[in-house]
Amino acid sequence: MRAIFRFGLVLLLLTSTGAIAQDRASFTVGTATAARGQKAFGAIQVPAGSDAPLTIPVAVVHGAKPGPVLAIVSGAHGTEYASIVAVERLIQQIDASAVSGTVILVPLVNVPSFEQKIAHVNPVDGKSMNRFYPGRMDGTQTERASYLITKQVVEPADHLIDLHGGDLDESLRPYSYWTKTGNEKQDATSREMLLAFGLDHIIISADRPKDPAASRYLENTASTRGKPSLTAEAGHAGTTEPQDIEALTNGCISVMRYLRMLPGLRRSWNRRSGSSGSPASRARPPASSRRWSRAVRMCRRA
Repeated sequence: MRAIFRFGLVLLLLTSTGAIAQDRASFTVGTATAARGQKAFGAIQVPAGSDAPLTIPVAVVHGAKPGPVLAIVSGAHGTEYASIVAVERLIQQIDASAVSGTVILVPLVNVPSFEQKIAHVNPVDGKSMNRFYPGRMDGTQTERASYLITKQVVEPADHLIDLHGGDLDESLRPYSYWTKTGNEKQDATSREMLLAFGLDHIIISADRPKDPAASRYLENTASTRGKPSLTAEAGHAGTTEPQDIEALTNGCISVMRYLRMLPGLRRSWNRRSGSSGSPASRARPPASSRRWSRAVRMCRRA
């Protein structure tokens, strides 16, 4: 009888750990600590090592009600301005009193790239800040930053969105990545997140690294740790076109609605017409609806 009781207690603890973690009175990332129903600002402090220290800004929106933890990150490439502006706007727009759960927002990972207007890499060590996850504390600035983002942003999160915005020398159509991990439940959730995000071109990836210790990319770092996630990109040539910024901000809000972190309807896509919007207001996606419908069919079949 005691053995059965102990087994039941262990099972209860295992199944309730997530809920307990998400129902905390305050939530801390770096130096930002937000009380329930509040928004807080701070930084992830990357200490000096073989090169200079780095301060990465972070905001925490700790909702009035418990719920999942969503991380939204941008600025791995500091001249992809549309994605950086999008997260800055989300920080301003998201009202903690309306949120169920917690949102971790990191608007600019690659601060040196932003300050020096250097595309693709961190000029301090010449490395891409989306290629060295999960990072290490005895490495260069990029590797140390990647390690602390893994520990302080990815690991506390339940879901993750990695935003990009078309670098100075890139002309890209808006698109998103869906990484298939082989975990049916996780893949189903990440697929629905991606469809809720609503970009009309989807890349299905099944060849990302599977080893959590060599995850390489931010989104894949979340995926290999069992967290449904996606990468989305809208923007081109370092511009800040309103339609690109809105595609990213609206996509994140729609995912939050899908996750029941915000009230309201997520974006809905009509598979025949490719139209988007709520029942009261529908608008065509930015590219051909035929192409979007084909992308949705591929995603649903995969």
